[in-house]
Amino acid sequence: MNIQSKSAIAVGNGKFVIDTITIANPKEDEIIVKMKAAGLCHTDHDSLHWGKPIILGHEGAGIAEKVGNDVTDFKVGDKVILNWATPCMKCFQCQEGNQHICENNSPVTAGENGYTPGHAHLEGSKWNDKPIERSFNIGTIAEYALVKASACVKLESEMPMPSASIISCGVMTGYGSAVNTAKVTAGSSAVILGTGGVGLNVIQGAKISGAAKIIAIDINPERLKMAKQFGATHTILANKNDVGLIQASEKVKEMTDGRGADFAFECTAIPALGATPLAMIRNAGTAVQVSGIEEEITIDMNLFEWDKIYINPLYGKCRPQIDFPKIVDLYDKGDLLLDEMITRTYSIEDLQQAFDDMLAGKNAKGVIVF
Repeated sequence: MNIQSKSAIAVGNGKFVIDTITIANPKEDEIIVKMKAAGLCHTDHDSLHWGKPIILGHEGAGIAEKVGNDVTDFKVGDKVILNWATPCMKCFQCQEGNQHICENNSPVTAGENGYTPGHAHLEGSKWNDKPIERSFNIGTIAEYALVKASACVKLESEMPMPSASIISCGVMTGYGSAVNTAKVTAGSSAVILGTGGVGLNVIQGAKISGAAKIIAIDINPERLKMAKQFGATHTILANKNDVGLIQASEKVKEMTDGRGADFAFECTAIPALGATPLAMIRNAGTAVQVSGIEEEITIDMNLFEWDKIYINPLYGKCRPQIDFPKIVDLYDKGDLLLDEMITRTYSIEDLQQAFDDMLAGKNAKGVIVF
């Protein structure tokens, strides 16, 4: 029996509508998830301009409503976190341990945000009697989501669903960039440029890794107060007129024995700051471009002197079945804050307000609840 699902649908021209889609029964390796919460990310707003109808959303958590005949790891009623980077576990990158850049299933590295084998059968979701794709293969801003079982991670915790929903992009990206990518070391120093939702989770990842000095940089004093709450030991209020944050980098050096930090993370998504973490680190330090800048930028090669490493990771090198349970365990122990990150929740009818608040920088994280 088909399910009627109220959903947020990008129509392809920068706008969206709230309308009903029809969801068919899951195929053998698929699950229908009754969504309880969906995190909101800048990528969701970007997807309004992808030039095609899609079901919005790529962060979320819910409850398994229907389970395909071949699915053995999940049963109806299980709580799940949805993950957009579904590994095939067979390709070269998966075999190398790089599940987040799967060559077959990833909507980023394999499908350019389009349909891949990681997407549940296309005809399973219809809008106006026509098949419709799901954003990042999952489409979470909807009452129900039809997904591959490989997109689900079992949630064995009593954490609130809004908190669980944000793990699957913003939290994983920030935490993973510190823990999995940079491998922040105990006693080290780390600089975080930009203290929005992703930046706050880099701070948390650095704290959990044992960094002794965590320096948060932002132009918003309220964001810096929040950064302290999430683990920053020092803050720098940046000046909008400080081109490339050179003045801020000098302050960082003053705080780090004149040499620069061991690690620096760019979390602003501002192209002009793409090279800035290189100015913040010491010789042989590591700069991490977390925010996914894809525009062309110019870098002064002097910033690389000497032996500096610059890396542009995707999704914090996520291994969903390993990393999500770790994050949940850290939350349950009180070592990682998630509830405090959610500034406001919204109904699906208030999605435009949620987008407006996000773009205005009002929220650390906004969440759609069902």
